[in-house]
Amino acid sequence: MDSHTPFTFSNRANQLTSSAIREILKVTTRPEIISFAGGLPSADGFPVAELRQAFDVVLEKQGKVGLQYGPTEGYGPLREWVARQKSSADVTISPNEVLIVSGSQQALDMLGKLFIDPGSKVLVESPSYLGALQSFSMYEPTYVPIDTDEGGLIPAEVSSAKAEGARFIYALPNFQNPTGRTLSNERRQDLVERCAAAHIPVVEDDPYGELRYEGSPQPSLLHLGRKAGATVIHLGTFSKVLAPGLRLGYIVAPPAIIDKLIQIKQATDLHSSTITQMAIYEAIKDNFLEKHLPMVRDLYMRQCHYMLDAMQEYFPAEVEWTRPEGGMFLWVTLPKHMDAQDLLSKAIERNVAFVPGEPFYATSDAKANTFRLSFVTVTEDRIREGIAILGKLIREQM
Repeated sequence: MDSHTPFTFSNRANQLTSSAIREILKVTTRPEIISFAGGLPSADGFPVAELRQAFDVVLEKQGKVGLQYGPTEGYGPLREWVARQKSSADVTISPNEVLIVSGSQQALDMLGKLFIDPGSKVLVESPSYLGALQSFSMYEPTYVPIDTDEGGLIPAEVSSAKAEGARFIYALPNFQNPTGRTLSNERRQDLVERCAAAHIPVVEDDPYGELRYEGSPQPSLLHLGRKAGATVIHLGTFSKVLAPGLRLGYIVAPPAIIDKLIQIKQATDLHSSTITQMAIYEAIKDNFLEKHLPMVRDLYMRQCHYMLDAMQEYFPAEVEWTRPEGGMFLWVTLPKHMDAQDLLSKAIERNVAFVPGEPFYATSDAKANTFRLSFVTVTEDRIREGIAILGKLIREQM
């Protein structure tokens, strides 16, 4: 116990540290900062009027139900909607395979509770989503990094030695955070077949899948896994297609996993907001997203292209970066001798912020010469100004 406090934290709590992104975002609250650091969707894509109307309708017609406790597994019509959306001609998803959660971040925490004991082996892409690493780390896993290249996760790296005894593999196949990369159909098929053979569940985190603005859609790991006999736990969210402040997402998984997750959720928060679930269903039940999402995709595509064009103009030829087909991020690789943390320190002095790559690596394989840029919340003129400043600083450090 700390001699200065009258209480004792758990060992788990004492191991917690602040997110690197959270610390950077403290700086970005200053209005003069051009921030490429945050992972926030563009507020220009929030359907404020439609959501206001949806809440009004629910409160007027079913207010007493919406303001009451609800079932832990979620609002029935919304679960049915998710099941229909995730079904296809050859794969049928049942509503009892759907659990509504308070954002996919809660889903990650619940999966940590379900699968991870201290020392449990967990396979993760290298690099991977920082929020997932933070969540899983609460339960003290042993991370096994799976190498990536310009095509994303390399399925052949899921070898028998790495797979043996693993509780699950965590993957973001679409416009991955932080790299923006997308897995090809061939790699997806290879991955689920390897995991089926090794009896490893695949956690497919897909917050950005509906935000494709270039290229061809790829089949979900969920669908491929059903055909290959793999266990795939699919995570989705309404944060990126409607608004993150709603704090609502979902898990699609076999009933045996959903049933256990319902028990975990009941002990965690009883259920996600009833009124919010009902309002979201009211907003989307008549194909609203099919009309709304093209505008969001066009917005993100313009922002992405503007940043890519600016990088082409201002960054040295020795710098490499990804070219995402959707989503909100791209990944920059500096010459090997450079350190993105040093670059960030100088960039902040010039009122520009980004996220260094090291926190996105689960183990000591971190590449200090990498960083993430987000383009969706910055105006075009400030994108150009910020990228020009970064290009100048990179040249100075070379």
